[in-house]
Amino acid sequence: MTRKLPIIHRVVESDVGPYRVEDLDLEFSNGERRRFQRMHGRGHGAVVVVPVLDADTVLLVREYAAGVHRYELGLVKGRIDAGETPVEAGNRELKEEAGYGAHSLLNLRELTLAPSYMSHSAHVILARDLYEERLPGDEPEPLEVVPWRLDALHELVLREDFSEGRSMAALFIVREWLRMHG
Repeated sequence: MTRKLPIIHRVVESDVGPYRVEDLDLEFSNGERRRFQRMHGRGHGAVVVVPVLDADTVLLVREYAAGVHRYELGLVKGRIDAGETPVEAGNRELKEEAGYGAHSLLNLRELTLAPSYMSHSAHVILARDLYEERLPGDEPEPLEVVPWRLDALHELVLREDFSEGRSMAALFIVREWLRMHG
């Protein structure tokens, strides 16, 4: 079913650290009016990189996650810098965080984080034909690179130290894409 988007009567903006918060005065097609808030990140977007080492193995990284105050397994991820494409950002982040570059990179799709109140999205980048190359990054310590078999994703998603939704979704998307396209 196609619905007409709500009418925005008023937008009030405020800055909160790295985000811009908007209060929206909305009117829906049935005449109901409500106030919604949404957050916009500053910058040019983000990438989540799935580095495929071989037909059966992806590379994860273990890094400190301040939001949950523990070390987490996840995929290489980061911001897209001004002037970069998502693919260029993915290759740069891969070199900075995992010490690999990729000869083959493909932007598979965009994922949203919390679309009901946040505009943030991240591009899922498939990285194949890897080679060793390290660039200096902004991490406070070297990240541990952890190979993981694609046929063991069911074990990975049950680990307490693997909780980030974008990494989970990206791994399943890539696994299915590889099944269909090789």
